[in-house]
Formats: sequence, structure tokens, C-alpha cells
Amino acid sequence: MKLVYTHPDPILVAHMRSSIELAGIECVLRNEYASGAVGELAPLDTWVEVWVLRDRDCERARGIIESLQREPEEDDWTCQQCASACPSTFETCWHCGAER
Repeated sequence: MKLVYTHPDPILVAHMRSSIELAGIECVLRNEYASGAVGELAPLDTWVEVWVLRDRDCERARGIIESLQREPEEDDWTCQQCASACPSTFETCWHCGAER
């Protein structure tokens, strides 16, 4: 088993785990309940971790994580309906709901 990802936000860690599992890589979470020990343990030691079960899957899992962490390559866009500035990750306008 190898550690491939850890972060203080457990929701982000769960997202990474799901993405890795969707690629057919078996993994487990560790430290899911360690946050209650903050104070007794250093905060870094209580972060939730994603571990892959087979060492040979480690590099592929890290590649998946890296691709998810990249910034989108598209530029932000302006809504044709209401002229609001919208992030590149939005397919509909955050203000009026118009399609991109």
C-alpha cells in the first residue's frame, strides 16, 4: 500500500478517492476519524489520507490527482444575456442561468 494523497479538507480527499476508484484502482481512506485527536496529535497527523492497495497503481493514481488539480485551460466568459462575468468552469451563467 502507498499513500497517494492527503489534505486537511476531508471532502476534497473523498473526491480524490472517488475519482481514483472510478479509474478502477482500489484504494482506502485512513485517518477518517482522527480529527477528534487534534491537540493530542499534530494537525498534520489528523488529515485524511488516500492509500492505493497495489503499489503498481500508485503512479496512475497520482496522475489522476494531478490532472484534477490543474487549473482549467479555458478563459472566463461573459454571459450574452446579462453581461455577467462567469468562471470558465461554469456551463451556465451564475446570475441569470443562461447557457454558455
